[in-house]
Amino acid sequence: MAKQTVAEQFVDILVRAGVRRLYGVVGDSLNPITDAIRRTSGIDWVQVKHEETAAFAAGAEAQLTGSLAACAGSCGPGNVHLINGLYDAHRSMAPVLAIAAQIPSSEIGTGYFQETHPDQLFRECSHYSELISNSRQMPRVLQTAIQHAIGRGGVSVVSLPGDVAAQQAPERAVEHALMTSRPSVRPGDAEIAELARLVDEAERVTLFCGSGTAGAHEEVMEFAERVKAPVGHALRGKEWIQYDNPYDVGMSGLLGYGAAYEATHECDLLILLGTDFPYNAFLPDDVKIVQIDVRPEHLGRRSTLALAVWGDVRETLRCLTPQVRAKTSRKFLERMLRKHADALEGVVKAYTRKVDKHIPIHPEFVASVLDEEAADDAVFTVDTGMCNVWAARYLTPNGRRRVIGSFTHGSMANALPQAIGAQFLDRRRQIVSMSGDGGFSMLMGDFLTLVQYDLPVKIVLFNNSSLGMVELEMLVAGLPAYGTSNHNPDFAAIARAAGAYGVRVEKPKQLRGALRDAFAHQGPALVDVVTDPNALSIPPKIRAEMVTGFALSASKIVLDGGVGKMVQMARSNLRNLPRI
Repeated sequence: MAKQTVAEQFVDILVRAGVRRLYGVVGDSLNPITDAIRRTSGIDWVQVKHEETAAFAAGAEAQLTGSLAACAGSCGPGNVHLINGLYDAHRSMAPVLAIAAQIPSSEIGTGYFQETHPDQLFRECSHYSELISNSRQMPRVLQTAIQHAIGRGGVSVVSLPGDVAAQQAPERAVEHALMTSRPSVRPGDAEIAELARLVDEAERVTLFCGSGTAGAHEEVMEFAERVKAPVGHALRGKEWIQYDNPYDVGMSGLLGYGAAYEATHECDLLILLGTDFPYNAFLPDDVKIVQIDVRPEHLGRRSTLALAVWGDVRETLRCLTPQVRAKTSRKFLERMLRKHADALEGVVKAYTRKVDKHIPIHPEFVASVLDEEAADDAVFTVDTGMCNVWAARYLTPNGRRRVIGSFTHGSMANALPQAIGAQFLDRRRQIVSMSGDGGFSMLMGDFLTLVQYDLPVKIVLFNNSSLGMVELEMLVAGLPAYGTSNHNPDFAAIARAAGAYGVRVEKPKQLRGALRDAFAHQGPALVDVVTDPNALSIPPKIRAEMVTGFALSASKIVLDGGVGKMVQMARSNLRNLPRI
């Protein structure tokens, strides 16, 4: 048997760990790795146009599968470009391994051409970041990196000089069994008993759910019914908890709607389920709070807790529900459901008033029609900014759809590259990138990646020729809009010139047909929708600190402008209230 190089051994281990593609841009320091991929079955090299795209794509793939994904950058500037996408993956708890190729090992520390120190650079956005300076560190360093990424949920970075990658791997190197999945974690009996006591003592319980409720929908609904609790959610909890939820009271936060704010402030006991909700201005300071999270470092860092519970939401509720007494009074739950319906009825008029005739097109109308026309199992990738608003208000979850965005890191330009990773994972699934013109133009070069690989991603471009969210922040702060306008081309014409399907929509009556045609097209497609930059309705009394940085808000609802099908959901829940 021929001896392996370090690069060949490295790639073989990635395949054993379940990695099926490596996103990146080639470079001389990466040559041993890319050549090993060329000669190895079961793994492909995906050539993107910018390494930031590579990291975002890997992060999206990891979020959708829960399994390890990988990206790579060549030495110096190549791997430095990875950093923004890696920050997003890490903060999204997506298991991603990044290969940061390094200059020749003998030149490290001499100020050599393109020299950086990636093992130091990436430490803040990873659980593990180490340099392989000697072939005998393989395979242990790589295996350790994989275990960190999967076991802790986040990024690991391995820095690898090209000359070391080309060396022969050590003979009889010990290769450990790879850990490729995470275990379930349940709290101890004492914590479950104390939590049950707090629930039993409380007259009014509210649940507030984040992304940690993934896979726990049934358990959350069962517990909510047992204790008659309204159920609110953060943005990252929406896709997991809002559907088939007769206890739904909406979303809290700057983009919030409904009665989630009231439900979290008027209860006796607030239970935070799998959420590291960062906006403590929206959380009560005079209510007893319990937090359940699988990441112990999240516990208590936003609120003063009566009890911190370390465990999976699903496993914790499975243990807890049988131990709590069933509550009989539905007064608090029904009052919150009515407040929720009333709140939605109050804002829905902003959407329904002649928007099908309004030019420029209302972005709310675009999001609502998109929600109706997209597939039941579509994956939406959502740009940061106003696209977050439209996704939060108009996309209807159903347990099969997925919504991916830079919801914690808050980066621009995430939607297109995340759509690339999602589409490579499954070419038959409908992937829709809800892109803003600012975000799309930032990494527009990777539209060519869609064309090169014939990826059938559908880009719905909300083109208001401005950085809308930044403009809103300036407006609220009493500042004139400055540096926020974009002089945009005809993006549909650019798409056609690149060899893709492109259509420009300027009138509401053209929209539905344009979306249907784009969705029916077999390859990549872009629908450039010219939208109204002044579509937002701002409450008349609002202070600058309510929106600056998205974190200092003292308002329960800052943005108005409709809520799509959620009003029908609220009405349905009211109709289903038991008659006494």
